[in-house]
This record gives sequence, structure tokens and C-alpha cells, in this order.
Amino acid sequence: MSKNVEKLDRVVIRFAGDSGDGMQLTGDRFTSETAALGNDLSTLPNFPAEIRAPQGTLPGVSSFQLHFADHDVLTPGDAPDVLVAMNPAALKANLRDLPRGATIIANTDEFSKRNLAKVGYAANPLEDGSLESWHVHPVALTSITVEALAAFDSLSRKDKERAKNMFALGLLSWMYHRPTTGTESFLEKKFGSKPDILAANLAALKAGLNYGETTEDFAVSYEIAPAAMSPGTYRNITGNAALALGLVTAAHRAGIPLVLGSYPITPASDILHTLSGLKRYGVTTLQAEDEIAGIGAALGASFGGAIGVTTTSGPGVALKSETIGLGVSLELPLVIVDVQRGGPSTGLPTKTEQSDLLQAMFGRNGESPVPIIAPKSPADCFDAALEAVRIATAYRTPVFLLSDGYLANGSEPWSIPSVAELPDLTVEFATEPNDTDDSGQPVFHPFLRDEATLARPWAVPGTPGLEHRIGGIEKANITGNISYDPDNHDLMTRLRAAKVERIADTIGDLEVDDPSGEARVLVLGWGSTYGPIAAAARSVRNTGAKVARAHLRHLNPFPANTGEVLRRYDKVLVPEMNMGQLALLLRARFLVDVHSFTQVRGLPFTTVELADAIVSLASGDDTIAPDSTDATTDRVVAKGGHP
Repeated sequence: MSKNVEKLDRVVIRFAGDSGDGMQLTGDRFTSETAALGNDLSTLPNFPAEIRAPQGTLPGVSSFQLHFADHDVLTPGDAPDVLVAMNPAALKANLRDLPRGATIIANTDEFSKRNLAKVGYAANPLEDGSLESWHVHPVALTSITVEALAAFDSLSRKDKERAKNMFALGLLSWMYHRPTTGTESFLEKKFGSKPDILAANLAALKAGLNYGETTEDFAVSYEIAPAAMSPGTYRNITGNAALALGLVTAAHRAGIPLVLGSYPITPASDILHTLSGLKRYGVTTLQAEDEIAGIGAALGASFGGAIGVTTTSGPGVALKSETIGLGVSLELPLVIVDVQRGGPSTGLPTKTEQSDLLQAMFGRNGESPVPIIAPKSPADCFDAALEAVRIATAYRTPVFLLSDGYLANGSEPWSIPSVAELPDLTVEFATEPNDTDDSGQPVFHPFLRDEATLARPWAVPGTPGLEHRIGGIEKANITGNISYDPDNHDLMTRLRAAKVERIADTIGDLEVDDPSGEARVLVLGWGSTYGPIAAAARSVRNTGAKVARAHLRHLNPFPANTGEVLRRYDKVLVPEMNMGQLALLLRARFLVDVHSFTQVRGLPFTTVELADAIVSLASGDDTIAPDSTDATTDRVVAKGGHP
């Protein structure tokens, strides 16, 4: 039968179901095929912390949202245009995000009385008229899949039911003209040793395609043209994968081995998983027995001439803090990757939050400043990793790299750089004495600093004539001998701080996007707020209003012109997924009364809420409080700092 094809410029799709329904896999495969077609995209996986929450319950709902378009995409989308709900829990958990008129594809087989009761539905919402404001397509996904696999006698009914996510993927692939060749290859690699399982999944995928083509329930399919992108080779990449590849690349550009000492923790574990498969590139990974052992191994590797890296999240940073302080004292390179999540304590392990900026800045005893950088997108995690290694090795210091759960698990197209584009990070180790003693004999002084960077020499243990002492007890300037002298401690403390401040000489100025040059309101962000802020600014500008935006990658030290930029505008709005940590630092450092716009909901900002805040602030409302289910808690804009 002939069906209409409509052209769209963008669409947001959310797959939602039970934790065991394969929604993350389904979304990932749909995303990969979409990337292969050349659409720009952004994703938002959202899943529970439990390994397996009670089946069919609200806490067990797992979802995957994908926004793809024929133009540049900045966020995963404020709200889905299409919701694939595999059971009543998925429908109820996600319906509040679904705008009126959106499409719902519901798996009717799971809307039993028992499953409805689990989530508090007194009646079947697919039948009682409560969904009349949406376009609902009831599809018996489970039973149709089982019927399509009837010939597979070797498989149990339960095995056949597991393939329903492939049926759903096939149906959505038909609706949006996505290829399936990549998914077929993926399935062949995954189930190549299990031919019956492989054949069943391929059959379910094809059955979904055929169902869309033949059923009368879907009369329209949709096309979204590829986005205009700069020439190059692209791949779809998550933030964790990009960060891992960036670390390996940086080590190669530095000409030294990479050693990861890590303890698995959500949402950072994928970096360990990825690096453990790259041993052939000179990577050594140590899955330690705890967080303290992990960073100890990394710091020891740096002492031995490697680039030591440790990966963790906020709770792990708390345990690593003493060793980070030791790294500050030893003045050795060390990269601490903190993939932030909601806190405090265990908090929200699988949700996102910009929770640890103040912890990275101040969470150690004594005066122990460290550089802090933050990537702005999944693909930018690659470049941020190179920058972290550059700073660590050039200035001989621990460096914090603050990613978060949104960046770590989200994905977007990444233009793979050529080797010629990569920075030269070559490390020069000390190989001979650098001073003379009172008698004129050559001697190695471990704290005789480089005049430009204030970095001390990096001498690999075992280098003849360069024997030296290091440790956590304060050392004398130049000689490195143990020293309790008050003036020496004051000097060494100030030298270490000045060394970190010197980094500002090599990071460039804070750039401002202000097309009109007449904006009086600046929106300043850091980390993963980049996409929502950029989308909100674009939305506000489309109305004719003028707004400037800027984004900080380096949070310690700040770019040298940061204060000048802040004072250039009448009002500065700082959106953060915390209670105003960057705002606190900006007020303290630059004495500028920035306006803090905050949320701690485990989710990224939406474009609409940020655009509303910008408009409100520009119109003179200095104490904006956006709509919230509980106005006393969630999202607050407070002129005076922490609400």
C-alpha cells in the first residue's frame, strides 16, 4: 500500500520501558543509524541506579531520548515528540514530559490489570479516554514479536519476548527512514556464537519494519535530511568514550605511557572499561581494591615517568583527597577525572549534577590549589582530556577534569581530528644535574623551577645522578630537603599557588558570543550547561532580543579577562546544576553580583526554562523563580547567592 512521506526538520524520540526491556540498546542502535545518515543529534540516556528494580514499577523505568535534525542540535530536546512506552510504568513516568498532540506508541500486551495496579492506574489509560489529547498507537509489540518468531522452536516464549525491543526498533526505523544495516552487523557480532538468538533478533527487526509498511495504523512516515556539517570523518561518541580516547591520544602526543588507577563507580566506570581494551596503545589499567589504592597507583606511576590518571565520581573524590594533596606537595602530574553525579553521599548515582566544583576547588587540607577544567559536550571531552594532560605535564600538578553524567552517557557526532591538528605535548624529563653545590660540583635540585611555568623538573627514578627526596612533609625550596622553617613553608605555599595562576598565561581569553554587540545581559556557564544555554540564547535572539553568552572551560585559574567580561554587562546570569557554586566563586573573586539560576533535579536544563529566565532577567526581574512542582525547593534564582 502507498503511504505518505512527510519531511521534518527535527524530531525528539524517547524509548521507555522496564530496565530489562533493552531501551538503552534500542536507543543506542537507533542513534548509530541516525548518525550514519548524517543527522546532527544529541542523546539523553536515563536509567535507575538499581541493577534491576522491581519489574513494571516506576523506579524500574529506563529511558533513552534522542533529538536529531537537519541542522545543528544543541540539546537532547526539551520534550519528546514520540514516546515508545513498553508498559504502563513507562507511560506514567514519562507522560508529564509529553506535549499535547505528541505521538504515543504503547505496547498493549503489558497493560494488564496487574501491571496497571503496580503504578496506580485504576483503569487502562489506553481505553478510558484520558489520552485523547495525544496521538496514541496501541500495538501488541510482545505478542506480534512472539508470533513473528513462531518458527524458532528452540527458543522459549521468554526468549522470544526479549526480542520485542528489536521489533520496536524496526518499526521506528521504518517510521523515520533509518537504515538497519549497522544494527544487523552489531547483532551478528554480539550473537554470532548463538545462531538461533541472532536469527530471532534479525527476524524481529525485520518484522517491525514490515509491520510499519503494511499496517493501516501508521499511514505516514517521516524523513529528516542530513545536517550541514564541515567536511571530515565523523563517528557517534559518548563523553566517556571521547574522554578515554583523549587520554590515550594525549599520552601518545606526550611520548609517555598512560597508567589508569581506578575503582569502578557510576557514571565513570565506562572510562575504565574503554581504556582496559586499549593496552596495545601503551595503556596500563589497574582496577584497584578501593578509591585510595586507585589514586595511589596513579600517583606512583607519575613518579615513575608515566601520566597517571584516576577516574571517579564525587564520593570517590572524597576518598582520594589526601592523595591529591600529596600530589600537590610532590608537584607531579596527575589527572583526576570526576564524572559528577547527584549527591551528597550515594545521592543519585545514575543522574547528572554539577555537584563537585567546590569540592575540586577546596576539598583538601591546607593550601593546595589545583587546576580545574570542564568539557562542554560529549565530543569536547576528547579535547578536554588533551588539555588536562597538557597542564598536568607542563606544570607538574594534579589537574581536575570535571565531566558529569549527562556528558558521560550522552552522545553526539564527533569529527575525528587528524594527527596534524593535535597539539604537541612532548615531555622533557630531567636527564642531568641542573645546579652546582658550594664546591662547584654538579648537583640535581628537585625544586629549582622553570622561570616561565614555575614547574619543578620531572626526574624519572633511576636516572644516574638525579637521586632526590620527595614526600608529603614540606620540602625546602631548591634543594628539596625536609624543612619546617616558617618562611620556607610560606614561600613554597605561595610558589605552588603562583604556579597554578601562571596557567592563565596559556589558556587564552574568555570568548563572548554577542552578535549584536549591544547585549546588556550575559549568560555565563560551565560544563554541560553549554548546550542548553546556547539553545536558549538562540531562542531568545529569534524573538529580536539581545543576549550575550560565554562559557568557561577553565575554572581554576579563570581566564585572565574574566573579570573584565563580567563587568562589561549590566546583568550576568549563571545557570548551574547545583546550588550556585560557580556563582559563589565569581562573586568572591570579582565582586560582581551575578544572578544564580540553579536546579538540582538530576536532569539537564531545558531550553524553555533558561530562555524564560533570560527574558525575565532582561526585563528587570532580579529574583526570578521558574515554575516548579515545589516552588520552595527545586529551581531557584537568587540574587543573594545560595537560597
